[in-house]
Amino acid sequence: MLGVERSTLFGWLARYRRGGWDALDARKRGGRPPKLTAKMMEWIYETVTMKDPRQLRFSFALWTSLMVAELIRRQFNICLSKASVCRLMNQLGLSPQKPLWRAFQKDAERVARWVKEEYPRIRALARRQKADIFFGDEAGVRSDFHSGKTWAVRGKTPIVSTTGARFGCNMISAISPRGAMRFMLVEGKLTGDVFVDFLKRLIHNWPRPVFLIIDGHPVHKSVAV
Repeated sequence: MLGVERSTLFGWLARYRRGGWDALDARKRGGRPPKLTAKMMEWIYETVTMKDPRQLRFSFALWTSLMVAELIRRQFNICLSKASVCRLMNQLGLSPQKPLWRAFQKDAERVARWVKEEYPRIRALARRQKADIFFGDEAGVRSDFHSGKTWAVRGKTPIVSTTGARFGCNMISAISPRGAMRFMLVEGKLTGDVFVDFLKRLIHNWPRPVFLIIDGHPVHKSVAV
């Protein structure tokens, strides 16, 4: 909009961090030089928004303030406090956010078509047969799970790609649109027999027919199920 280079913008941000609005006055010069130059700030912005911390030999998959401080120390040999890093991130337009997890196999168009066309048909059929709809899935404690937040551009919640692989203590659960929930804890792997056991428990003493909507996991498609 202003017709300036991106590096110029980061230069303005660096001056603002050093001395506020007065530092942006082109008629004024002098003052303490900033620790971070415009090029440094641009590199920090691109690294935090475009790279996974594990690519830079960090063990954690989400950016924290202390990790960004360590990144700056490694790259530029400049030590910043946690408060300074948080102030820098905010001035770069970044905020701490909890990322959304998405399987990279997800087909967005197919999902949208299912929500718009297929689910309304299922809902109408359930209404005619006086049945309850449940959505079922499995979950578990995984070694690659991170429940924290990472720095990202304001208004753009980050997405972490995952294979969806699960191991450890698993749980099968089903929840209705009205909030009714049934679940079962599972030791070991999910098999067809385990899922059939869950289905029997789900319908046990339930007063109405059940429509269970599940994903394309191979176990869900097994002959026994």
